[in-house]
Amino acid sequence: MIRSNLVEELAARFTQLTQRDAEYAVKTILDAVTDSLVRGHRIEIRGFGSFSVTHRPARLGRNPRSGEAVHIPAKRVPHFKPGKALREGVDRGTTAD
Repeated sequence: MIRSNLVEELAARFTQLTQRDAEYAVKTILDAVTDSLVRGHRIEIRGFGSFSVTHRPARLGRNPRSGEAVHIPAKRVPHFKPGKALREGVDRGTTAD
């Protein structure tokens, strides 16, 4: 599912929302998640999962084409850990309410 599909699904489920309102809601939620992760906070949505920021240290890699050693700088990357209800729902092949 891509973002536009999510907006369409939200507008279809909640008939009082227009397409524009649904798009604004999705944008607001994703912006809030992004801003929190940028600030280094952890986000937990019960039954769905948690988002956090993981630090990857600098390392020495290899250019696959030439075999030359390449320095890869340290970076912060987002990490998602699914919640128990999401894991079990996916395993059963059903949607969790």
